[in-house]
Amino acid sequence: MRGVTPLVLASVLLPAALGGQTQLSVAEHLALGDSAHVALAPAQALQHYRAALAIDSTNYQARWKAGRELVDIAKQIEGKDDSSKRRRDSLYSEARAYGEAAVRVNPNGADGHFTIGQALGRLSRTKGGGERVRFARIIYDEGMKAIELDSTHDGAYHLMGAWHAEVKRLSWIERKAAAILFGGGFLSKGNWDDAQRYLEKAVALKPRNIFHRLELGEVYVDLGKYSKAREQFTALATLPIGDVLDPEYKKEARQVLEDIKGEKDES
Repeated sequence: MRGVTPLVLASVLLPAALGGQTQLSVAEHLALGDSAHVALAPAQALQHYRAALAIDSTNYQARWKAGRELVDIAKQIEGKDDSSKRRRDSLYSEARAYGEAAVRVNPNGADGHFTIGQALGRLSRTKGGGERVRFARIIYDEGMKAIELDSTHDGAYHLMGAWHAEVKRLSWIERKAAAILFGGGFLSKGNWDDAQRYLEKAVALKPRNIFHRLELGEVYVDLGKYSKAREQFTALATLPIGDVLDPEYKKEARQVLEDIKGEKDES
């Protein structure tokens, strides 16, 4: 069972201590988890999804949504000390395990595949080049599978756009490592046109998503399309908070706007 430790399995199968809520049904726990997710309370949402799994360990929705909440918890851990890194990486690995568990019960569900790719995409950003390369093939395959299964999955388009951008940002040494690991230059698939195209699709599908616009704007900066970048960074500043990191994304956009002030379009 790839990437699943006994501890992770236990967290999937054992109930969380929810006090008087233990008599709720699977559907009720899912509804409460969804409400907590909208309220940007991932720890509370995770408790409800785990409680649903304690009743029905094969529930697809509870599996991938638990993974989603673990990603939201992990990405808020900012520390660079070893303890913070281990905690963050452990949560991303657990999220991946939930995604894999979801795919096992429903291989035709886009959200399970996306959860795997998203968890590994986030995990790779905390790693060095060699480790990022090792995850690259899985992220690509899972993201493309999610799009194949659901052509309206904005998160999957974002995942693939970010994948292409990150590949193009790899150093020559990191690309050589990829060739050794995968053979045949798998990462040669990465290109700026697809980075832009997939992220533009994500924004078109969900224009109020701040993260979509931030990463699209950053790709425009990479491409010297500063006017387009400014449009994205300016637009996202007015959008309501919908993700636990949206305040940070807005702050990052303001900083990039300042950095590119006065830059002229290169193309």
